[in-house]
Amino acid sequence: MTKTSLICGSLATDTIMQFPGRFGESLLADQLHKVNVSFLVPTMRTEFGGCSGNIAYSLKMLGGDPRIVGVMGQDSAAYLERLQKLGISTANILIKADSYNAQCFVTADADNNQINAFHPGAMSFAHENPIANAGPAKVAIISPDGDQGMLKHAADLTELGIPFMFDPGQQLPRFNGDQLIDFINKATYVSANDYEMEMLMERTGLSLPDIASRLEALIVTHGEKGSEIYTDGKRIDIPVVAAKEVLDPTGCGDAYRAGLLFGITNDLGWETSGRLASLLGAIKIATQGAQNHLFTPASIADQFEAAFGYRYE
Repeated sequence: MTKTSLICGSLATDTIMQFPGRFGESLLADQLHKVNVSFLVPTMRTEFGGCSGNIAYSLKMLGGDPRIVGVMGQDSAAYLERLQKLGISTANILIKADSYNAQCFVTADADNNQINAFHPGAMSFAHENPIANAGPAKVAIISPDGDQGMLKHAADLTELGIPFMFDPGQQLPRFNGDQLIDFINKATYVSANDYEMEMLMERTGLSLPDIASRLEALIVTHGEKGSEIYTDGKRIDIPVVAAKEVLDPTGCGDAYRAGLLFGITNDLGWETSGRLASLLGAIKIATQGAQNHLFTPASIADQFEAAFGYRYE
């Protein structure tokens, strides 16, 4: 049986700029209705990102078989070349020649306050990329993407009989209660952080037990407090793994989900899958950028054994 995971979600580039001062020193509280300000940013870096790219990156290093279903624009060449070098298939990435890649422009100040601008670009056309073209898979994930695309992928995966994880992330506010209930009813798994979980319950009117009862597993992450997996009427507490250092949380949730998908495709069970996901999040946070951490399947197995006292292989 195939162990392929279909990774539906955004592919983006992040331009990250550092302002050495403080925004508050340049912004006048009584003049915010007519802001005209420029910040000198001596340092700037560009990172590959987007939820599907980040998830596929970690899943491939684990030894998984990710297949991205996403959309990119006319400036996609460098990202496509990178994915191909990593051995990640680009066959199901749709190119929109009249659009640009989704891009996030981040300016951070000395206190790590951020002013962000996000251009969805080609991501907005996710609904034009037929998921059936990606072929058979053991599992799929619908991560943040164009909202029309997320709705269509859920309907198409259900019709194809491919179990999927719904991971709404920052796109959750784009959907109303009925749409979110429909996602939950179609999904096999739902993954969300604690804030998103509160919003999901508020929008749908469903309690956490109500949502969990409709799924094979509900995964709720709590940052440095670990995570919980609700499955088969019980709760599994997943401990956090201490990071060597905390440099950059960007992409930690995506690394975590890669661990979950690897566990699902390899039948590791929820306790082991959750612990593997927790370990990947700790590894990612110790590296700047969403796709710069490095490991091998063997090194992950060793680190897992060191953290939890047994091997998952």
